[in-house]
Amino acid sequence: MSLYLGIDASTQGIKTVVIDTAAGKIAGESVVNFGNDLPQYRSPNGYVHNSDPLIKQADPLMWLDGLALALYRLAGSGVNMAGIAGISGSGQQHGSVYLNERFNSVLSLLDVHKPLADQLAPALSRKVSPIWMDRSTETECRELAARFADRIQSETGSPAIERFTGPQIRRWSKTDPAAYGQTAHIHLVSSFLCSVMCGKSAPIDFGDGAGMNLLNLKTLQWDAEIAEFTAPGLAVKLPVVVPSATLAGKLHPYFQHYGLRAGIPVAVWTGDNPSSLIGVGGGSPGVAVISLGTSDTFFAAMCDFKTDPAGCGHVFGNPAGGFMSLICFTNGSLAREKVKDGCLVDWEFFDLMACEQTPPGNNGKLMLPFFEPESTPLVLEPTVRYNFITATAAEKVRAVLESQALSMKLHSAWLGEDFQRIRVTGGASKSPAFRQILADVFQVEIETIAVSNSAGLGAAIRAANAAGGIAFNTLNEQFCKTVELIRPNAANASIYDRLLEEYAGFERH
Repeated sequence: MSLYLGIDASTQGIKTVVIDTAAGKIAGESVVNFGNDLPQYRSPNGYVHNSDPLIKQADPLMWLDGLALALYRLAGSGVNMAGIAGISGSGQQHGSVYLNERFNSVLSLLDVHKPLADQLAPALSRKVSPIWMDRSTETECRELAARFADRIQSETGSPAIERFTGPQIRRWSKTDPAAYGQTAHIHLVSSFLCSVMCGKSAPIDFGDGAGMNLLNLKTLQWDAEIAEFTAPGLAVKLPVVVPSATLAGKLHPYFQHYGLRAGIPVAVWTGDNPSSLIGVGGGSPGVAVISLGTSDTFFAAMCDFKTDPAGCGHVFGNPAGGFMSLICFTNGSLAREKVKDGCLVDWEFFDLMACEQTPPGNNGKLMLPFFEPESTPLVLEPTVRYNFITATAAEKVRAVLESQALSMKLHSAWLGEDFQRIRVTGGASKSPAFRQILADVFQVEIETIAVSNSAGLGAAIRAANAAGGIAFNTLNEQFCKTVELIRPNAANASIYDRLLEEYAGFERH
């Protein structure tokens, strides 16, 4: 069998990718958008509305309905579902799911005649899941930082971060101790969905586990002292943590409903960012990756373990082995869309024409497009600021694109890496103007690959590696080839060097 299925449970939807390793091609895909396809959850952007802008939570039952619909659509696309030999997946990082003692018994008894969401609902000890966009845990982060000082960053790879799972668990255990006491299992989005597919509680991998402020990256075990301070008895509620190549279990017979064969291996799922690293062929040092999605992320395999002195960059497990760095810029595509809509222009103007009408450097016009609370740098209140009074629509578009690119360069300097090239993925990677700006700001070649769903592709590649024993290098040559290359304009290097200094000062003040 040469077909492997990857599933990506992202903020705004579920995507699937099936790869054919014998033919070296994509055999099938499907997409579910939560806002369009599951309107009953009232989550057009992947989370339920809350009057507090710092709180961002999702209904985990929506992810189950999304998974079911994505598999149904994949089966209906003509893919040979019975030929799929292994499965893995990725989930939006940091999101957490809270389950009671019924969880394992419910999983083992899944009934093909009933929806997954209906069957799992009684196993939830908390009806909502805080996701990576949540910024409501400032107090808990201060408490963790005060108790553990620098150790939490030097040993878990990140300072205490508002969106990370540990502070989220701590806040909930304080605000609702009774419900926390009834919680037997706390899963990440990735391990929760993997558990459903296996019919038993699944492990958490090093890649996703590192985004919790709970995993000691020096021992690759849960840090008992940090876990107990975070919430009483937390360590026993967490799944075991394992390498990313681990097989979590076998596919539950429930999924025969979609034409899949019961018993095929399911590799442990990981976070969407580690999965994207694999999906763009960036598992080895020397290649940086920029994912331009709901949030923008800059990540790369690391030559050596190190942490960001400013606390903006993070260290996760690399599914190919070792570690990876990651810097999250919360205001990614959502900010670009806000600027587009505010300028009353379409995407063709935004992605191409605006930059044809304006010069590199934009005559020094910059903006802070923090329409949502920002992760890098940490800004807990929406903050949109300009260093100009008036500007044309084209200048505003270039301002947001150049400012985002400059922020990426500024906040990735701690890595000290001389990247040979940068690969871009995600929806905005289709913008030729943005790709050229990134090439000129970083002064390296910008590459794109054929598949924009890098997290789903990475999951399929990981399934082929873990379940099929196929080497990552072989899979990269098949599925991660460069399809387009943008070279930097050396004449613009000095322009952006000067603008980088201006942007750094603008961001500080």
